[in-house]
Amino acid sequence: MLFSKAESLEEIWQAVKHELHRGALEVKHPFHWVNLGTVSGDFPSVRTVVLRKVSEELHFFVYTDYRSKKCSDLKNNSYAALHFYHPKKQVQIRIKAKSKLHFRDELAKELWKKIPNHRRSEYTGAHAPGTPISNSLDGSTERDLENHFFTVLKLEPLEIDVLQLRKEGHLRVLFAKDKDWEGTWLMP
Repeated sequence: MLFSKAESLEEIWQAVKHELHRGALEVKHPFHWVNLGTVSGDFPSVRTVVLRKVSEELHFFVYTDYRSKKCSDLKNNSYAALHFYHPKKQVQIRIKAKSKLHFRDELAKELWKKIPNHRRSEYTGAHAPGTPISNSLDGSTERDLENHFFTVLKLEPLEIDVLQLRKEGHLRVLFAKDKDWEGTWLMP
């Protein structure tokens, strides 16, 4: 369990923030892999991404290819959702966020320098992600590492909804940025 009804809202907030930071720092932490939801035409679109960093301000950072569908979705509608689930602690965290794309700007250039050479090819393909190809080898052609599409998604949370699953009865708390992250108990 991440929290119980015995903790104060402030203690719960600190535990939530700590766990989210761990997700970015620890590869084996369940929060390292996060579901990212965007609005894609008439349908929502959800995919799993890697949480690369959580800042002190609680901004979430994800890396992607600028040509990906998630980037075009976010250019059309900058609102996104993040979904985390920790199976051992039986806690779900849903986040409503506003996104900003960093492509070929100072932040992207700074972080690109930190990408290991063997991982850079993920952002340099001749074809955009999701492009139909004739066979599995078509996507593995020689790549130009200087002509890349590396993009940093910065997701700034607006609301953080935390659901603690428990046999004795679930607990749910909402933290909102417009209320300085002061928590509110919700009916689960």
